[in-house]
Amino acid sequence: MAYTTTNPTTGFAGVFEGVSKLFSVIADWNRARATRAALSELSDRELEDIGICRGDINEIAARH
Repeated sequence: MAYTTTNPTTGFAGVFEGVSKLFSVIADWNRARATRAALSELSDRELEDIGICRGDINEIAARH
C-alpha cells in the first residue's frame, strides 16, 4: 500500500508558481524579440562598431 501525504497549502501555491513561470517565459521571449529587432535595425557598420556581426544577433538575443 502506498502512503502519500498532501499539503493543502501547496495547491494554490503550485498554480501560482506555474502561472508565474509562464509569465517569466513570456517576458524572456519578449525581451529576446525586442533585442533581436533592435539589433536587426542597425547597419553592418553600426554592428561592427559595437563589436558584433549580423550572425551574432540571435545568440546575443537569446542570452539577454
